Amino acid sequence: MHVVIVGCGRVGSSLGRILASDQHSVAVIDRKPSAFARLGDDFTGSTFVGVGFDRELLLEAGIERADSVAAVTNGDNSNILVARVARETFGIERVVARIYDPNRAHIYQRLGIPTVAPAVWTTERVLRRVLPGASRLEWTDQSGQVSVVEHQLSEDWANRPVDDIERTGLRLVSMCRSGRATLPAPGSTLESGDIVHVAVPTTMVDRVDHLLAQPPAATR
Repeated sequence: MHVVIVGCGRVGSSLGRILASDQHSVAVIDRKPSAFARLGDDFTGSTFVGVGFDRELLLEAGIERADSVAAVTNGDNSNILVARVARETFGIERVVARIYDPNRAHIYQRLGIPTVAPAVWTTERVLRRVLPGASRLEWTDQSGQVSVVEHQLSEDWANRPVDDIERTGLRLVSMCRSGRATLPAPGSTLESGDIVHVAVPTTMVDRVDHLLAQPPAATR
């Protein structure tokens, strides 16, 4: 697999070293030649000096044969521009952009450009520790249409069948009990404190807390 990485900071250099050590073909682009020192003397990939959205430079880096492109510079605008050039000009399907502004991250995610927002990622995981029971967005597909949300069930769900989750209109993906994740088996029951992962249309993410606040009325 050939991967083009734009940005050789801490993230880009770590990606480059890991991918190269796994025997992948790697090309790293950065404006500063000194940045490549982070890759180490044993780095087996290629390095290119310049801006990552320069089409000629991307061609030199092998983007036409690339399987993936990672835009991880320290600038949101540069990363989005690189991602769009990779996707729209060269037709690369696996593209990811590092975005610092969470508002921009959500916008581009909905436009089908996968993003990684460090501040959002960290904030969500801290909230998970201080606000047990609240839903947390775990994953959104690259088209921005489907998301997976984590939710901790209240005591109202104790002894209810797992099928009741789907009766809320949500699709149950997995559940975690006492630190152990499982694929829910038909006929199994829920316990207070179970952590469930549900798949929903992205437009419904904000409704998960409401839908799982209480189990649906029991059927006869």
